[in-house]
Order: sequence, then structure tokens, then C-alpha cells
Amino acid sequence: MNMPALFGRLAAARSGAALIEFAIGLPVVLTAGLWAAELTNYAITNQRLSQIALALADNASRVGNFTGTGVTQLREVDINDVLLAAKQQGAPFDLTTNGRIILSSLEASGSTQRIHWQRCIGAMRGADYDSHYGRTVVSSMSNAYDANSAYDPKAGINTLTSGDDSAQHPGSPAPDGMGEINAQVKAPDNSGVMFVEINYRYTPLVGDGWFTRSKVLRSVASFVVRDNRDYTQVYNPITTPPTNRSTCDFYPA
Repeated sequence: MNMPALFGRLAAARSGAALIEFAIGLPVVLTAGLWAAELTNYAITNQRLSQIALALADNASRVGNFTGTGVTQLREVDINDVLLAAKQQGAPFDLTTNGRIILSSLEASGSTQRIHWQRCIGAMRGADYDSHYGRTVVSSMSNAYDANSAYDPKAGINTLTSGDDSAQHPGSPAPDGMGEINAQVKAPDNSGVMFVEINYRYTPLVGDGWFTRSKVLRSVASFVVRDNRDYTQVYNPITTPPTNRSTCDFYPA
């Protein structure tokens, strides 16, 4: 066999050029495509969380039972309804299975900002998923930012079957309001703000660590209460079956 001639013919051959170019270019194109898909999914997930937070804050600022005296009473069933709506909005990406939603009533009485009550839904728990901007706490000596005080599920609740002791569960002071530093929101005087925080565990489309790792995404939103709301308590009229409170010591998906 004439080796020089064989190598000469091989060097001059062009029949496999397209296949070789495809083999070289495919990994680059595939990697770019997967990266674009991951980036798009990440952006869409953030946008969905933002929209759900806004919708929940907006809905919570409107609901309630009009008493006919010009005052609206917020009931546990109203809160459960708006939380369920947020759950349904997040169902396509398992929001409440892989995340946590916290709804807080930030209220102002004179110059005092206070988190009066909080309600939650979502199975995830721990420092990444519980409220980052304040809680209702048991200790009357602590404010809402005290991470060492226990959560108070009775805040804003009348625990008596006759009479009213809701004033004994006033929530916790939040002098700086709620939200990120330098971006806190505060309630107007003698009014309230519905503050929503969503924490969600994002799982990448293409393997954990290829383009990004699993991480906790956070979205917040707030709306001023739209009506003349009764801020003394969250009402819970006797119903059959009774309405459960979605307090933040439970972790339902």
C-alpha cells in the first residue's frame, strides 16, 4: 500500500467535512440552547412569584364582610380564600409544596408600627422560608424582629367563646416597617398594609449545578388596605364546619 498516496487522498477528501463540522458544533449549540432554556425558566419563575405576591396582597387588601355600618370585618374564611387563590396560581410549579407564603397585617396606631397578625401556607420550613421581615412573637418585651422569641399564633385573635380578649394579643411592634433594608414599607396612620412574602425553592431544569444550583427565590409585595377595615381582630364567626386558622405554626402544602 502506497502510504503517501493514501494520506494524500485523505487530505484531499471533503465528503465528511459537514459531519465533522456538525460533530464539533453540536456541543456548543446544545450547551447554548440549554443555557438559554435555563435562563428563561429562571426569569419566568421569578415573574410568576412576583405576580402571585402582588395578586395576594391586592386581594387581601380588599376582602372582608361589610357590616352595613360602614366598617368591614376581615374573617378567617376571607384569608383562607385569598391564600387558596395564591396556591392555585402557583400550582403549575408546586409553589406550596416547594415554598412558603406569609401574609402579614402591618398596622399603624398613631406613630406605632405593628405586625398585628400573620397567616401562612406552604410545606417548606426553616430560616430560608419563614418570615425574614418580622413575626408576631409571644414576648411582650420583644419586637417583631427578635428571632429568638417564639411565634405567637394567637396574635389578632379573640380566644374566648364569650367576650373579647383580642386586645391581649396585639401582635408585635415593627418600628422600621417590613421589607428589605432601605426599602421598608410602613402603614399609613390608623390604617394597615397587607404585606406578602413568598420564599420558593427553585430547582434547575438541567441538573443541579450545570448552569445554576438550587436556590431560594424570594418575592415581596404590599398593598394598603382599600376599605374602612375593623383592625381590632381577625373575626371567626361560628360556622359548620368550623373555619380553621391558617396560622404560621402549621405547614400545609
